[in-house]
Amino acid sequence: MDQIRVTGGKALRGEVKISGSKNATLPIMTAALLAEKPVTLTNTPLLQDVRTMAAVLQALGAKVILKDRSVIIDPTDFSRAEIPYDVVRKMRASVYVLGPMLARLGQARVSLPGGCAIGPRPIDLHIKGLRALGADLQLKHGYIEANARKGLRGAEMWLEGPSGSSVGATCNVMMAAVMAKGTTVIHAAAREPEVCDTAEFLKSLGARIEGAGSSTITIEGVDRLDGGKYRVVADRIEAGTYLVAGAMTGGDVKVCDCRPDHLETVLEKLAEVGAEISVDETTIHVRGGNLSHPIAIRTLPYPGFPTDMQAQFTSMLSVVPGTSTVTETIYPDRFIHVAELNRMGANIHAHAGVATIHGVKSLSAAPVMASDLRASAALVLAGLIAKGTTHVLRVYHIDRGYESIEKKLSALGAQIERVSSRQ
Repeated sequence: MDQIRVTGGKALRGEVKISGSKNATLPIMTAALLAEKPVTLTNTPLLQDVRTMAAVLQALGAKVILKDRSVIIDPTDFSRAEIPYDVVRKMRASVYVLGPMLARLGQARVSLPGGCAIGPRPIDLHIKGLRALGADLQLKHGYIEANARKGLRGAEMWLEGPSGSSVGATCNVMMAAVMAKGTTVIHAAAREPEVCDTAEFLKSLGARIEGAGSSTITIEGVDRLDGGKYRVVADRIEAGTYLVAGAMTGGDVKVCDCRPDHLETVLEKLAEVGAEISVDETTIHVRGGNLSHPIAIRTLPYPGFPTDMQAQFTSMLSVVPGTSTVTETIYPDRFIHVAELNRMGANIHAHAGVATIHGVKSLSAAPVMASDLRASAALVLAGLIAKGTTHVLRVYHIDRGYESIEKKLSALGAQIERVSSRQ
């Protein structure tokens, strides 16, 4: 099993290009099942999750080719209506196939995805939305068994849960609704850029969708969707991660091929802590060196501060003088990385969804264990500033969401390498 070794003390300098968004690529890949002709997606990241989703689509009968940074999907033979547990357990996003399966096949049997390291992530809103469209969904023996043989019909619905809107449920219902009879109105819809990108992709195939990016999305059902070519939006979380890396190392980094408008709250917090930020249409320039102001962060659905940037900021704030707080409202259990950061000398106390961070002068290298995707990124970032060489284990987590992170950081001057744990 691989690990990442990083020796701290290097200020990052240079330019880094951002890959396509994982969290947009996955629902867009499943949305391609709705087309009657092949679809080509460009700017797709080379990630394990993308390969896993390709396997899911192939299990349903579609043909999928991964080539360079493109995914070619031919849904012509999409005809199978079951995804077993052995496939779904590898990636929760497999549940995205529910909407397209009901829309195209009129039936679906998909294993429940279960929980994950950052806490329970129920799919109640997915089920609620699809039922509103006329599907009959039953939970039996760990599977969702769904039937819409009489066809889906447009409906008005609210998709708000205890933590607010749901990106997954919004995308799933939107995919099902584009081929439902009549008009669907989704209230309390997720506003994240990944939802907008999924909507733009569907529109490029002929779907009729208005309001994506707002809390109300209106969909007029159509009879068919064509094929086509589409470029996936840049990954805002990857961009944010490299911005934090540049700032916390006292570096001078340009993050290129990104969407600064998708990172406004992240940029505000970086500036608040003391980083210098400048922005043009597709580039963000960050300079660190004077991170001296403790801050308070509260994660919220978009356009609020993203939960997927919480761990990286926690890592950075561990060495910012004074006391900072991070309140996690989306996944209150998402603080597993705190124990590992404390092993490196951080002074962080997490309780009831709030992390209180007392900044220390420096961190010390240690062997640490990644628990999930963003936690693993946070530990790599901590290693960039720690004294000595940090060993980050279980890096298969980071490979789910970051394309060649060690190569990109190395190009910025970091002393970092990927090695086999047996070395």
